[in-house]
Amino acid sequence: MKSKINIPPVPAVLLSIISVQCGAAIAKGLFPQIGAAATASLRIGLSALILLLAFRPNLYQLNAKQWKYVILYGVCLGVMNMVFYMAIARIPIGLGVTLEFVGPLGVAIFGSKKPIDFLWVVLAATGIILITPWTGTGLNLTGVLLALLAGVFWAGYIILGGRISKMMKGGDAVAIGMLFATLVILPFGIYGGGLSTLNPKLMGLGAALALLSSAIPFTLEMKAFKQLPPRTFSILMSLEPAMASLAALVFLQEYLSLKECFAVAFVVIASVGSSLTTKYSKG
Repeated sequence: MKSKINIPPVPAVLLSIISVQCGAAIAKGLFPQIGAAATASLRIGLSALILLLAFRPNLYQLNAKQWKYVILYGVCLGVMNMVFYMAIARIPIGLGVTLEFVGPLGVAIFGSKKPIDFLWVVLAATGIILITPWTGTGLNLTGVLLALLAGVFWAGYIILGGRISKMMKGGDAVAIGMLFATLVILPFGIYGGGLSTLNPKLMGLGAALALLSSAIPFTLEMKAFKQLPPRTFSILMSLEPAMASLAALVFLQEYLSLKECFAVAFVVIASVGSSLTTKYSKG
């Protein structure tokens, strides 16, 4: 499938973020009915099916190096999503995304070379520190640890995505990666029993979730990977906590405090600054 729409890398990342957070709201609504593992399995599995039908990648043309990286990419993608869903089943979405962002932030820090780069990293880190509820009761430690673990896999996803985008067509890489992601997490969804309760309504929600949270954003991100360095991609992804908080406000009626508003401002400035000071290739 060849798209005639050429979206520049920065808008592609921003559209991806919006799409993912709209999908997160749908996902959290499915947790009470089928569980986090089954929701992740439904999302990734349907996304893989959609993308394989859309792009129809030729598996026989892949060489050993391509197989190696696309499998690692898919495993990382699948585990990242399942662990994150298990996290936000226990803690608020905004907090989960904020903690998970340690992954992209780590990539940004290690990839920084110019002094101006560190300014954007510091601003993004300040936003994360402000938005994280360091004090308070009732915070689920397991959820916090799972969100941080998801961040580790998010960092791996960024690094591997950048490499595989140089070896394969973006659509093919995402489609095959989603296939392996499905193989990794599907056993957990089956074991939890949630998939056995599916009905047409839940399947429809699952299809919407697959499009918003996987098929659309991962395809957009693969295009961005080709044109943006991992460091810049990571800093742009600092908008995730802000967008997650906004989605929580709209869909879950979770209001932002003044401190959280400042946090949003810091991550937005970091993302805009990063995009304005980065030169990227034409794709």
